[in-house]
Amino acid sequence: MSLTAEFEQAQIDVKQLDQRPGNDVLLRLYALYKQGTHGDATGKRPGVFDMVGRAKYDAWHALAGTAQEDAQRQYVALVADLRS
Repeated sequence: MSLTAEFEQAQIDVKQLDQRPGNDVLLRLYALYKQGTHGDATGKRPGVFDMVGRAKYDAWHALAGTAQEDAQRQYVALVADLRS
């Protein structure tokens, strides 16, 4: 199976988990997804009153410089760990 197909399947699988992951894992999934689909974070960091947006941006920005393919591989691996 190609990386693209695995990444797309992982996106489906993550929505069918038995238990909702904790916030740290959700942020990691979000950041890996964004890095894997859009590359490095762009735009301004959200303001202090948008705590969720700020946390998401910070998690994504922390992956700056990670290749999109590497982020997709990490996403697939994380989802596989969550499913087991």
